[in-house]
Amino acid sequence: MSANIAGSVQLEVLMPALSAGMEEGKIARWLKEPGDSVVCGEVIAEVETDKAVTDLPAPADGTLHAILIRDGETVSINSAIAVLLVAADAEEAAAAVLGERTLASPLARQLAEKAGVDLREIEGSGPGGRVVRVDVERAHAASAPPVPAIEPEPEHALSRLIPNSTIRRTIARRLSQAKASIPHFYLQVDCEIDALLELRSELNSRPGVEKLSINDFVVKAAADALREVPDVNAAWSDEAIRVFERVDVAVAVSTDGGLVTPIIREADAKSLFDISREARQLAQRARQNRLRPDEYQGGGLTVSNLGMFAVQSFFAIINPPQSCILAAGAVTRRPVVRGATCVPAAVMSCTLSVDHRSVDGVLGARYLASFKRRLEEPRATFIQP
Repeated sequence: MSANIAGSVQLEVLMPALSAGMEEGKIARWLKEPGDSVVCGEVIAEVETDKAVTDLPAPADGTLHAILIRDGETVSINSAIAVLLVAADAEEAAAAVLGERTLASPLARQLAEKAGVDLREIEGSGPGGRVVRVDVERAHAASAPPVPAIEPEPEHALSRLIPNSTIRRTIARRLSQAKASIPHFYLQVDCEIDALLELRSELNSRPGVEKLSINDFVVKAAADALREVPDVNAAWSDEAIRVFERVDVAVAVSTDGGLVTPIIREADAKSLFDISREARQLAQRARQNRLRPDEYQGGGLTVSNLGMFAVQSFFAIINPPQSCILAAGAVTRRPVVRGATCVPAAVMSCTLSVDHRSVDGVLGARYLASFKRRLEEPRATFIQP
């Protein structure tokens, strides 16, 4: 039953699931204050998900009565984050009804249940009389026996805590699951890219063109190799292996909040310059937390490059539900044998991490051979006829 206030009902605004697999969200900032009128669909807050900051619309016309979750706080989906006052006849259109229960934050409810504290006996100090964490802690402390003093930590144990962002927690959960559940195996090739570096220098010297990075060539070669060996462009499930018809390549981007993988759609059909331009734009939006869900969800393969940090090679963790991730290392001068002669060459080590459930060793090797050939024969690969 709803609480009526002058012909109105109190309706909870819940944290919605704004992306696939989302389990919690953080309030980036409220755009409305208690007492403000809102219209159904009007943006009232910005919510930080595991990949981006997304607008939160009002579920109904009314007045923002109380804000339950403040800027910077994180809650699980379907938790109450605000209360609207709406007309009584608008009750059915709202997301949820407050009802006759104690108004309390999700964290306060968890703490109260764990401590055995009755929320009905606590006077809330939050907005609209809402019971918050500190109220539960005070009530528990008042009824609990004295806690023995804790010895101070030695100087060498001093440290600082960096709160985990939503992105960090999601990355930790997904990669832990991926490493534990996916049977990884690894294939590595050394690509001799002197000809590629020569072509890159030639293309970048043209007046008025945007400069190409080595990673632009890597992404394009990875996409074209997927087109040649399409069964690698796949995802595992217990029922079937899903093979994608479109070649979408995700590119790993490091941000302040963690690793994000925006996607270049139909990368095999795009030129080097198109890929370079789109990759820069997506990386910029990722670092600003402004990616849309369609810009980071999906993809058949991920490219991760740590070459700019002088990392010669590494073994990346697969980004599920994809079957492979390609790790590119630094370009170094190394001796290579050509016929009976040992000569210096520019070499880049690339490692393919593979899900053995959906892609076997021979298939992964065929893909990596196609990728290597494209980097080592750049004019045939990257110059349009």
